[in-house]
Amino acid sequence: MDPFGGSGVTAIEAFLENRTGIQNDINPLANFIARGIVNLTEGSISDYCRSLTEIGDSCEKKIKRIDSLSDEDIRRVIRSVNLPPNTRLPGNSDVQYYHDLFTWKQLASLAILKEAIDRLRDAPSRNAMLLAWSATLTKLNRTFLSARGRAPSRGGSSIFSIYRYKVAKMPIELPCWDTFYERASNVIDAKAEMDKLIELKRQTVGWSGRFEEYSLDIEELSDRFIGSVDYVFTDPPYGGNISYLDLSTLWNVWLDSCPSEEIRKKELIVGGELKIKEEDYIQRLYDSIRACLRMLKINRWCSVVFQHWNIDYFKAILSAGEAEGGELKAAVSQVGDPIWSMHKKKNRERVLSGEMILTFLKSEKKPVPRRRGSFDLEGTIKRLLDTHRESNIYGEYLFNRVIIEAWENSSIENINISKHDFIDILNNMGWRYDSRRHYWIKNQSEERMLFDL
Repeated sequence: MDPFGGSGVTAIEAFLENRTGIQNDINPLANFIARGIVNLTEGSISDYCRSLTEIGDSCEKKIKRIDSLSDEDIRRVIRSVNLPPNTRLPGNSDVQYYHDLFTWKQLASLAILKEAIDRLRDAPSRNAMLLAWSATLTKLNRTFLSARGRAPSRGGSSIFSIYRYKVAKMPIELPCWDTFYERASNVIDAKAEMDKLIELKRQTVGWSGRFEEYSLDIEELSDRFIGSVDYVFTDPPYGGNISYLDLSTLWNVWLDSCPSEEIRKKELIVGGELKIKEEDYIQRLYDSIRACLRMLKINRWCSVVFQHWNIDYFKAILSAGEAEGGELKAAVSQVGDPIWSMHKKKNRERVLSGEMILTFLKSEKKPVPRRRGSFDLEGTIKRLLDTHRESNIYGEYLFNRVIIEAWENSSIENINISKHDFIDILNNMGWRYDSRRHYWIKNQSEERMLFDL
């Protein structure tokens, strides 16, 4: 199970490994994507290809003709198609209303294409083509950015880089039909791959994979599955001002699946349009991790993927796991990701990348009250650096080691360190940040490296 399932990777992989994969997310878009991928096991490739041809016969010429229409003609087309409601966007957006996220050509083309998909009679094919259409929507809007020196289609939306609706100064209008056709072809390839995986299992060990999908608040979910799950692997929101429900508006509006105000209040974030307070987030994070452990069978596992500068967040996770009978068995840092976020590139050592995976084993032992111990922060950092065998170290790895040592020594309550304090300590100990490789290096190692160059 993944209680914060996102696009469904955990549950889908479990399903394909012949297990029961349980997907849960209060965001309708997350479940739309997860369900859409799993549903590719239904129907046949020939039906998918036939449906793609049917869509092309119905609207390819209409869509391509839009590029040559005058503004007045495009307005006439827009008045003849079904557009999504012109919803007001989050306050930090560059534009106020939903339709302003698109050019007129994009609005008209996407609407024509979706109407053609909705007319398909074969349900599995219709679902597959709608999944491809949603991927097309990602590229056909005014938030789409493309870097110089790259093919225009190789860009991405500002939604995924700066976490708000930023409209490009010079929007790129990719060809709608060609973009959709490429996405639909990818979906058909995914269908072929999944069919092959499942057929192999049928011929060897037999096929018994199952997929279940829920859109419940985690407290409701834990009541439903109490003591019945083998493994929880989850990646809860990291607390920053990244409102996934707000950012999913681009898709949810057109898919007619916008969450209610009641659901929006349950989102596990700090800030957002509802201005959720940090202390509320910490409490809900604590309650959520307890709920995860509560759903486990005895002697089963829960892995929580997390990363943040705020030690109170880690304290909430670790203390919640312990309170629910979870023994911390592993804390593994995932560092050195070559794909750096825009925030990491701009802010360098002040932004943490990668994650730490905290894995708990649930037992029947009652938690022993912890005695608060003392903790020498600078001494611990110095010892970890002195015993580190390499001349470079990722700040994320070092920071995570400090947290775990403080927890194991029952002294996490005594750590009060900001990102600036952490950076200053490393600088004062003779380490410098390599902004190109995004790790810390010893001064003497840096000098030797420059000499060798």
